Amino acid sequence: MVNMEVCANSVASALAAEAGGAIRVELCDNLPEGGTTPSYAQIALAKKLLTIKVYPIIRPRGGDFLYSDLEFDLMKADILTCKSLNCNGVVVGILKADGSIDTERCAELIALARPMPVTFHRAFDMCNDLRQGLEDIIALGCERVLTSGGEASAIKGAENIAALIHQAKGRIIVMPGAGVSANNIIQLIQTTGAVEFHASAKGPVKSRMQFRNTRLNMGAVADEFSYEQTDSETVQRLIELANQAS
Repeated sequence: MVNMEVCANSVASALAAEAGGAIRVELCDNLPEGGTTPSYAQIALAKKLLTIKVYPIIRPRGGDFLYSDLEFDLMKADILTCKSLNCNGVVVGILKADGSIDTERCAELIALARPMPVTFHRAFDMCNDLRQGLEDIIALGCERVLTSGGEASAIKGAENIAALIHQAKGRIIVMPGAGVSANNIIQLIQTTGAVEFHASAKGPVKSRMQFRNTRLNMGAVADEFSYEQTDSETVQRLIELANQAS
């Protein structure tokens, strides 16, 4: 049986993920930036309403994974918030300037998070050596690593993911993510042998606004009269296809 984690950009997305059969959500904000730490209210409400596992991402901003002392302090504070809200786990990742895993800082975050389990996010894909990076993450005690195999999407990095799963030898869960969809999940399973997958399973939701001032935008998105949200039927379809192939 294949397990599905959904990257949920809101409580509504998290609820849709649960309705579709996901076993866990990575709760985040700002998906166009790769995901940042959600607000206290988002985490608290998700924990109140969901029965599946909630793993908030601990990422203070978009961009690279080299953080200032101030940003590191924010990450520690966010982990304590997640503990206080009885989250099921957290998702972290920090690199050094040379592209290696910052094992010292990651170890501090993981120790602070305990007894919550920890997933290492796709900062791993930006490291300078995937094989060594995997060994570092295993030594840190993470329960899983989210990866596209160091490529732009999981399907492009499928062979690398398969090699990482072989290298891991059951010491850590290697979870493919990035562009996982109904169009490629069967091929991903056949190529990698992975047993957990990560997908946003999202689609556009049209605005209900009747009046629309089209002379300006409030942000950088092209269409501000729609937003993206996880679709429960897409989640369900992904799981059905995955279990057919496994």
